[in-house]
Amino acid sequence: MRIDKLLWFLRLAATRGVAQQWAAAGHIRLNGRRIERASATVRTGDVLVVPLRDTVKVIELVTLPARRGPAPEAQGCYRVLDGPPPTPLAPPERDI
Repeated sequence: MRIDKLLWFLRLAATRGVAQQWAAAGHIRLNGRRIERASATVRTGDVLVVPLRDTVKVIELVTLPARRGPAPEAQGCYRVLDGPPPTPLAPPERDI
């Protein structure tokens, strides 16, 4: 699947044109390589570094989406690798 189409399907880019601009400007990395073509092919297991409004997101593709569906469906296709640390279920014990 083309990287511009993937970013649009995953709802990381608002339009396919925006994803093409990101690729042409060299803002996207695929498995550590800088991408300069919107037609670069992505596969399951690839790691992408994608610029967002005020941050950068590192994701691993779990599966390729078949369509641009709702956000929960799109989020199920990738795993965030640089997300915030998990919150503990119970607060830490304090010594008194």
